[in-house]
Amino acid sequence: MGNIKKLAGQTIWYGLPTIAQRMLGFVLQLFLTSVFLTEQFGVVTQVYAFIPFMNVIFTYGIETSYFRFAQNTDKTRLFNTLSISLIVSSCIFTALLMLGSGTVAQMLNLPGRGDLIMLAAGILFFDTLVVVPFAKLRQEGRPRKYALVKILTITTQILFTIFFLTICPRLHTAGYSWMSWYNPAAGVEYYMLSNLLAGFLGLVYISREFVSFRWMFDKTLWEEVIRYSMPLIIVGLGGMVNEMLSRAIFPRVYPFPKEITDSQLGIFGANYKLAVLITVFIQAFRMGAEPFFFNQSKNEDAQHTYARVMKFFVMLLGAVFLVVSLFLDFWILLITQGPDKRYAEGMHIVPVLAMATVFLGIYYNLTIWYKLTNRNMTGAWITLAGALITVGLNIWWIPQFSYTGSSWATFICYAFMMTVSYLLGQKYYPVPYDVKRILFYLGLAALIYAGHAWIRTLDPGFWTLQVTGLLGMGIYLAVILFMERAEVASLLGRRKV
Repeated sequence: MGNIKKLAGQTIWYGLPTIAQRMLGFVLQLFLTSVFLTEQFGVVTQVYAFIPFMNVIFTYGIETSYFRFAQNTDKTRLFNTLSISLIVSSCIFTALLMLGSGTVAQMLNLPGRGDLIMLAAGILFFDTLVVVPFAKLRQEGRPRKYALVKILTITTQILFTIFFLTICPRLHTAGYSWMSWYNPAAGVEYYMLSNLLAGFLGLVYISREFVSFRWMFDKTLWEEVIRYSMPLIIVGLGGMVNEMLSRAIFPRVYPFPKEITDSQLGIFGANYKLAVLITVFIQAFRMGAEPFFFNQSKNEDAQHTYARVMKFFVMLLGAVFLVVSLFLDFWILLITQGPDKRYAEGMHIVPVLAMATVFLGIYYNLTIWYKLTNRNMTGAWITLAGALITVGLNIWWIPQFSYTGSSWATFICYAFMMTVSYLLGQKYYPVPYDVKRILFYLGLAALIYAGHAWIRTLDPGFWTLQVTGLLGMGIYLAVILFMERAEVASLLGRRKV
């Protein structure tokens, strides 16, 4: 149990900045829904569905490879080689993206908006340059610096966004001559500019680590890393297809005028981000889990440790799912603070996407088997199969059911990937997961939500729904504590299991 305590500590240390960053990002989203119409948020959704795809290409699996090779390679040589690799490739990729900005904008159904693509290229450039320095901080166990830089970066972005979208319009309206440079119609551009400036300052915040590399490039080591990381590019791109393509493909297959399509996409994008608040916890867990799993692989009881971690992980995911799904009315109040109340129309997709994200979190936990056995290509095939399901179902269901169909496509995709990864993992790297108990906890969370949804149909009132939501959470936690009382006692150091 000491290993699990260690992982919990690492998750807290590296997870806190991630949680803070995501929560501040959520605050930023609420701010955007208060100043952007759904059509404008639709444009933001399209561009920010494109950026993660390119981020996979810009970084090409270097972070995971850093942790993998740091186990048996000189860390200084590894840091120098991978830093040089990312610096050179980022310059090339950024230049190509800027040169083809007009064509890319056309492909994204944003004709004449090449300026947005150029801003996206700048964001990608600065985000990529900090990948290896951040990996180095995690590898060296320096969570305070990691946390500080992450929180400073998102805080900087929020401050710039408020400045450009709230303060500048007022100053411009007041007629100050020195505000002649400001264009009130360029809301999306200023949001992206804020992101770009924050990315640049993020590099400044971590500059000591960034400039610590030396121009010493080990070609042989680089080739080994690239061979390991190439399948991870496919995994990453497939993952982005599953996570982002629904919003990228939406305007191409939704059979309505552009104004209606942009509005529907804006509603979808806002509610999608709300649903995947669960990824805050998942990302926090992954930050600590990835280096932890690689380090634990050397121990004889590694599989047993992985099984216990999975059970605790699912227990917590079920609780987070209920927090998101039982208090939809509270989220509705937050998301409709601005003049456009249409965002609330898509709230029914939140529980579907939330459970889909739970499946994704379990899948991420399962992927350790192919990373440890060097079967990354198998992971790539699983992800590609999921991507094909995502593409096919979105093309089929979006014209008929709008973003509701897309949400269920995401649900089915992640359920498939989770199941297949588990079955293959048991073949190549068996881990004794407590499947019955895991399924029970997921089923319990789903049953509690279903009961609360039925109560909602009776229209009992806002506060009654909140009280019944708290009651549902209490039931879930009470069952968990009862069934896992021995494990919890051991985790708290009161008893050995």
